[in-house]
Amino acid sequence: MTNPEMAGAAALLLRLALALMFFAHAWLKIAVFTPAGTVKYFESLGVPGFLAYLTIAAEIGGGALLLFGVGTRWVAIALIPLILGTIYLVHGKNGWLFSNKDGGWEYPAFWAVALAALALLGDGTAALGPMVGLNW
Repeated sequence: MTNPEMAGAAALLLRLALALMFFAHAWLKIAVFTPAGTVKYFESLGVPGFLAYLTIAAEIGGGALLLFGVGTRWVAIALIPLILGTIYLVHGKNGWLFSNKDGGWEYPAFWAVALAALALLGDGTAALGPMVGLNW
């Protein structure tokens, strides 16, 4: 049985967890791999290097919008292709389990489903978007 009174809290928890994960992945690309290293990695995958910068920007910008609950549904939907791209370009060839060498596609697939669930749930509790009229 679903408890509709708790859906807002559930969306908030999911929104915050996803924001944290996007920030963590952006930080990894900036602080550990460096932007230049991330560009080289993207190019090694056959992807134009400038997409590394767009990916970092999407992770930071999307994470911030999710954190504050601004345009949550649209942001979650917009971030799904980013995550599916990691399955297609990086993790898909490594098998299902993320514990496989170089990480399988289990984790990014779950991340994409979590984004889809958030898009269905909406902003949730404590979202700033609806409070300031930014409820796209």
